[in-house]
Amino acid sequence: MTDPTVDPALRSWVPVDRDSDFPIQNLPFGVFSSAGRAPRVGVGIGGEIVDVSVLSDAGVFDDASVPAGLFSAATLNPFLELGKSAWDSVRRELSSLLADTARGPSLPPEAFLVPMADAQMHLPVDVGDYVDFYSSLEHATNVGRLFRPDEPPLLPNWRHLPVGYHGRSSSIVVDGTPIVRPSGQRKPPDGDPVFGPTRRLDIELEVGFITGNGGALGVPISVDDAEDHIFGLVLVNDWSARDIQAWEYRPLGPFLGKSFATSISPWVVPLQALAPYRVTAPTQDPPVLPYLTIEPNRGIDMNLTVDLNGTTITTTNFRHMYWTMAQQLAHVTANGANVRAGDLFASGTVSGPEATALGSLLEMTRNGVEPIRLDDGSNRTFLEDGDRITLRGWCTSDTAPRIGFGSCRGVVAPAGAGPTSS
Repeated sequence: MTDPTVDPALRSWVPVDRDSDFPIQNLPFGVFSSAGRAPRVGVGIGGEIVDVSVLSDAGVFDDASVPAGLFSAATLNPFLELGKSAWDSVRRELSSLLADTARGPSLPPEAFLVPMADAQMHLPVDVGDYVDFYSSLEHATNVGRLFRPDEPPLLPNWRHLPVGYHGRSSSIVVDGTPIVRPSGQRKPPDGDPVFGPTRRLDIELEVGFITGNGGALGVPISVDDAEDHIFGLVLVNDWSARDIQAWEYRPLGPFLGKSFATSISPWVVPLQALAPYRVTAPTQDPPVLPYLTIEPNRGIDMNLTVDLNGTTITTTNFRHMYWTMAQQLAHVTANGANVRAGDLFASGTVSGPEATALGSLLEMTRNGVEPIRLDDGSNRTFLEDGDRITLRGWCTSDTAPRIGFGSCRGVVAPAGAGPTSS
């Protein structure tokens, strides 16, 4: 049966601009504070935030078996722990409540609607574990050609499993948090290692998914069931210090060059809202092992852009990803590793086949050899202090409303600028 919450004909009594990221078919979840009140759960629609805690206290979600006070929490984690049945029930209740045919609750709209302009957004989840993948064929090929020009660009395992690493969850920050230029060891071409601020600060355009509970330790999640454990998606900027990374990553992989900061967007777009934009993923050759085989293997048709100081420096699409979310989650748990509510799994850099569709400065500038020119006349190879990066993502078509993610922004602060806060 067609999901009524994504019916393209559905309209809300809350005003929603035609080009808004947040129509009634989206209903992304986040955590916000306003008017001196503590952070709590909200849902975006148009230019408003639905204060879900107020609706919950009024009994709107009683039929969804939501415990009292759950939406007054400062993270989405307690809600994510309830699982897919509760997620779907709450979404249906909200969709029904906000539809233009709704009677509405016994509350005036001003009691539970807060203008986005009057609110501060917070990190939506308390991330317990964070995994970053390397799942774009184009990105992996580009990087391989840069660093191994005399060898095949892809390492032998790449087409057989979703390559990834476990990152540092404590340095995940929300949209708008300043990014302090990190320091670490760098190895000059003709000299001994030195310690100091990175000279090659980069971005990585990524999309991440956030999970609910994944079962007990020792019990893998099957590829066919994987999406039942995925609540929603966020934009991710996995900031990278390329010179620090280049010196330290062999033989164990990313460390200080990655762990200093990862930015995510504040709104978590439910996977259910993206149903009209599911597409067939790229063909995998050779065929993958049975535990990673799923039919159909589905990606998402999502437009992605990166702006640097107001200049759009890349335009790409998430549909190009070789390894899909279901395969990534199945692989992570194949050895029995458990998944918890609020865990974050990032796609890895999203690059497309065109020269204008590259998801990192490393690729755009060929590792600093070919500077890119910005609209203000300046050139960049890697990021300078004061640079502003904005990631955006949205889905659109002729037959379904635009579903957007808002922004994932960060400005580079000088080394030693002090602690950041989200």
